[in-house]
Amino acid sequence: MKKVFVSGCYDIIHGGHIEFFKQAKKLGDYLVVSVASEASLYFHKKRKVSIPTSHKVAILSNLSMIDEVVIGDVLEKGLDFKEHFLRICPDILAVTVDDRYEIEKRQLCDKIGCSYVVLEKNRPDLPVSTSDILKKIKSPDSVPLRVDFAGGWLDVPKLAKKGGYIVNCTIKPAVSLYEWNYELCSGLGGSGAWSMLNGRDGIEEELNNRVGWQDPAIIQETGLCVWRSGEKPVLHFKRNPDFLNGKLFLYWTNQHHETKSLVDKERNYDRIFYAGCKAKDAVVNEDFFLLCEAIKMSYDVQLEEGMKGLPDLGEDAKKYCGGGHGGYALYMFEYEPKVDGLFAVTPYMRFA
Repeated sequence: MKKVFVSGCYDIIHGGHIEFFKQAKKLGDYLVVSVASEASLYFHKKRKVSIPTSHKVAILSNLSMIDEVVIGDVLEKGLDFKEHFLRICPDILAVTVDDRYEIEKRQLCDKIGCSYVVLEKNRPDLPVSTSDILKKIKSPDSVPLRVDFAGGWLDVPKLAKKGGYIVNCTIKPAVSLYEWNYELCSGLGGSGAWSMLNGRDGIEEELNNRVGWQDPAIIQETGLCVWRSGEKPVLHFKRNPDFLNGKLFLYWTNQHHETKSLVDKERNYDRIFYAGCKAKDAVVNEDFFLLCEAIKMSYDVQLEEGMKGLPDLGEDAKKYCGGGHGGYALYMFEYEPKVDGLFAVTPYMRFA
């Protein structure tokens, strides 16, 4: 009888695991699966179990391709199953292509004349990472989007200016994977929100796309925030945005927003810098009109860059949301306007 041995944490048993077990069973007649104990999982992954070990054993024991389940509790790098392995003396140790402990396992196999066999992951449609599944489980059901007031572009690492600030605020209605009451590609930080809703690191993704970090940073933090310009988000000041209630409105420009291709476009970064400083002072002092001055300065830079002029609607200030020559424009009013075509949004801050 040819015995096949496999091991893993199997913290959340998913389709990728099932496919691996099926492939492993084809290599022999008797399949032994070693599942990491709680102590072993923490030793290797530095996290607690998602489901009790007894439940994992119960699930694995009832899979038709598995003949025996053991618990690996040896606290040794990559070899928590060592004791069972030397007792059972399998003919084959099957691993996946991303096995992190190949050297240690091959040396163990050599001790008993066991073959080390690598199995390809031939079902890309199935999830293969417990970590990704855990991130998805922990991801929020909904998140706010954001409006930016001043300092935009200074969150792009290569455009950062020491002493500069980026000022923004989260808004509601919130969005979810199934409810998105805004236009797409609209300059409100939607790509960062989408990453976070899917359990991914929004800041890392935005930086990998060579754009700035302000969208996922403010969506994660919430509130009315002042950020220091730099390679990574550093929160300088945050306050409750209640003084902006009833004053924020969006206007759809009928043109989608796109940022990535515009990063290297020439623009007046000195004026962007000063607008960010002015907006910072406005937030510190809860000064609506000073914030409007910063927004006007930001809009002037946008017009100099070549963005199309926005309609005058009796506003106190206006600017495009983001720097993508389209999407939504932010309109600021001291008093609620009597104008069609505007979408009222509410400043939002999450309270613990």
